[in-house]
Amino acid sequence: MSTKLNGKVAVVTGASKGIGAEIAKRFARDGAAVVVNYLSSKQGADKVVAEIVAAGGKAVAVAGNVSVASEAQAIIETAISHYGKLDILVNNSGIYEFGSIEEITPEHFHKQFDINVLGLLLTTQAAVKHLGEGASIINIGSVISRLTPPGAVVYTATKGAVDAITGVLARELGPRKIRVNALNPGLVETEGTHTAGVIGSEAETGYVAQTPLGRSGQPNDIASIAAFLASDDAYWLTGEQLLAGGGLR
Repeated sequence: MSTKLNGKVAVVTGASKGIGAEIAKRFARDGAAVVVNYLSSKQGADKVVAEIVAAGGKAVAVAGNVSVASEAQAIIETAISHYGKLDILVNNSGIYEFGSIEEITPEHFHKQFDINVLGLLLTTQAAVKHLGEGASIINIGSVISRLTPPGAVVYTATKGAVDAITGVLARELGPRKIRVNALNPGLVETEGTHTAGVIGSEAETGYVAQTPLGRSGQPNDIASIAAFLASDDAYWLTGEQLLAGGGLR
């Protein structure tokens, strides 16, 4: 078990399943106390917390919609009230819906931008007042902003925005010695990609064929990189977009 996050406190949004859950568990194994945020899956978040606690770690679950300012604030305040500080924020909450340009509606647009972009901004805004020198913000983007596949214009746009926001905030928060990086996964096998019918589909076969390492990602592939970015080992990295897709780009 690593101790490189000993004494640190982390908030991971959207951590009841998939990549977020694995990041939360990895952070706890590395010594951090973790706030596990969820929107609807209390059962999933409680399971993540139970696994962390059973392994000797510290974690608490908190409900909250990151796209609502008061709820984003409450998520961050949970870290302060339970653990007294905040060192790491992982903006992982995200949704995706696909469709051709003819199928785009205002609802389709706002649903994704509210969670993927506005939610990231509101949660970060709530966090920065508590973050000090050496803190790390990790924004979960996607290689889709480089791939730009057809039928994904709005989702791709949200992840392009995440890349841009990461660069701006790295410069804005750099003087306060707060690091901001984007971690951009490729195709990852999660509950979400199974539910969406991606895993096992021709689309997955196509992406794997374009991936030099020859497989879809697993949540732990992303969590290990997040743990590095959260740690002092990454003290000289900020404003970066780390593509974590086995070479898919």
